[in-house]
Amino acid sequence: MGGLHWGKCATSRLLVNYAEPYRSQILDYLFKPNFGASLQILKVEIGGDAQTTDGTEPSHMHYENDENYFRGYEWWLMREAKKRNPNITLIGLPWAFPGWIGRGKNWPYDYPDITASYVVSWIIGAKQYHNLEIDYVGIWNERSFNSKYIKLLRYTLDKNGLERVKIIASDNLWEPITLFVLQDRELSEAVDVLGAHYPGTTTVPEALKTGKQLWSSEDYSTFNDDVGGGCWARILNQNYVNGQMTATISWNLVASYYQDLPFGRDGLMTAQEPWSGNYVVESPIWITAHTTQFTQPGWKYLQTVGHLAHGGSYVALTNQRGNLTIVIETMTHDHSVCIRPPLLPYTVTAQRATFCLKGSFASISELQVWHSKFDFKVKKPVYFQKLSPVKVSNGSFTLDLDVDEVYTVTTITTGLKGNYPEPPPSSPFPKIYKDDFKVRKYYFSEAPDFADQTGVFEYFINETDPGPHVYTLRQVVTQRPITWVADADQTISVIGDYKWQNVTVSCDLYMEEENGGGVFVAARVDKGGGSVRSARGIFFWVFADGTYKVTSDLSGQSVLAEGQSGTRANIWNTLTLSVKGDNAFGELNGHVLWKNAVGLVPKNGWAAIGTSSFQLAQFDNFAVQAE
Repeated sequence: MGGLHWGKCATSRLLVNYAEPYRSQILDYLFKPNFGASLQILKVEIGGDAQTTDGTEPSHMHYENDENYFRGYEWWLMREAKKRNPNITLIGLPWAFPGWIGRGKNWPYDYPDITASYVVSWIIGAKQYHNLEIDYVGIWNERSFNSKYIKLLRYTLDKNGLERVKIIASDNLWEPITLFVLQDRELSEAVDVLGAHYPGTTTVPEALKTGKQLWSSEDYSTFNDDVGGGCWARILNQNYVNGQMTATISWNLVASYYQDLPFGRDGLMTAQEPWSGNYVVESPIWITAHTTQFTQPGWKYLQTVGHLAHGGSYVALTNQRGNLTIVIETMTHDHSVCIRPPLLPYTVTAQRATFCLKGSFASISELQVWHSKFDFKVKKPVYFQKLSPVKVSNGSFTLDLDVDEVYTVTTITTGLKGNYPEPPPSSPFPKIYKDDFKVRKYYFSEAPDFADQTGVFEYFINETDPGPHVYTLRQVVTQRPITWVADADQTISVIGDYKWQNVTVSCDLYMEEENGGGVFVAARVDKGGGSVRSARGIFFWVFADGTYKVTSDLSGQSVLAEGQSGTRANIWNTLTLSVKGDNAFGELNGHVLWKNAVGLVPKNGWAAIGTSSFQLAQFDNFAVQAE
């Protein structure tokens, strides 16, 4: 049966920083059965220290001799999901891998035994440290697969007593994985599920020929307004009606990342303001509920599914023990366009539809009815409303269907539209912000609100420092990862309000590299995500060779000022960058080092910290003041 969903690509970054009770409320809307979206699947990224759409997620093995199963937020997210729904299906998938896996090459398959044991160690760690049983594992998100590696992954899982963990391949297009599976019996035995991304509700004949379960293993990725809700309603039904796909997984779970990063608000709900506590339960949450609150994994789709005479679609599912759920959608073309692929024109008009129940369902006398109506005219939509039950007479019932509606008609009586009091009102990121990173016992390895875009910045206890810098934030990635997109050659973590123009950013910085050491503070940073290489802004760098420079780009090519700073490695320095209008100045340890006009730079953007290459460096006493 179809289930739904996930949290990859650094998309839940800001969620962990919400105060209670708001954080638990958000999690209830996502995972609590019979409350909100009641999600049946949670798919997470196996962090690989590299940029994967909206940030980097830390690996459990930064280095070959390093293992830590408490980094990042995915462990916490899976535990919270399981706490609410012990039956939720858990999936792990790598987007990227730490650099040591490739032995210097940007490729994970030259040493497939190393890659397989790395991935399996994550699955073992999930159980050992968090009592989480991972149900499925993928290969390499939207990148090449390798048949030898898939077979070796199956062998490595089995050797470690993980026969129950199933393999999904290849989280890309239907081809060429389908042809490989048809032609290679050993590969076919290793792969349990064929998972395609953004299939446009269709499959290919070869995929059906394999006899495997077919999933839309990543879909949606659409701005979560009402058209996004309409997209989700249409594909949840039609992925099965048109493509026989029995699971649909939304990217992403919850929009908990700065909205000006790529694909802002492409989540089932929005929770991007931990500083205010504001969150928004968007329409996709209630559209999900139409399916998930009235079915469970293991339910079977009936073959009598299809398109309605005047447009729209219906699916029917049963638990094969007498329960029946029918989900109907009548979304019009313009009110259900997804971000991809293009949607061919079609028409839907109001209609009266009669459904006939046969066989074991003929004795049903009434069905519960849940209804959503999108309203694009006067903007008064209704989501997930319980209507009076419909009477079934002589095995049939009739519904009058308007356009842009979703109905669930079911024998299940436990549906509920959960709700909490309104959260606090929305407000911008605070104009005055400080973090001294003094966290003696940390639950999360990352400092609040920092969004790493290349590299990984973690809390660090500097036990050799007797002075004021025992508790710091440290950049820990020391070689370029096996990337998923084009990570920068520098490391960078952004923070704050993208609208900020006039700001003062200060931070204590400590270079650990004597040869090639370099660190920066920045303002007005205009890009993150997959575009981070071309990020512009105002970057104030100091280097271990005793020099400084000011550039308008992260790559350090467009130099606005440069000179001697006297800075060295293994000494703390305080950098302050002040930007107002077209003017900026920089201070080193309280003394002005440079003043400059900065005309050709972005007018606004985030504050940031980072390093000049993949190198160890520490940061302390970060502060920003915006006008």
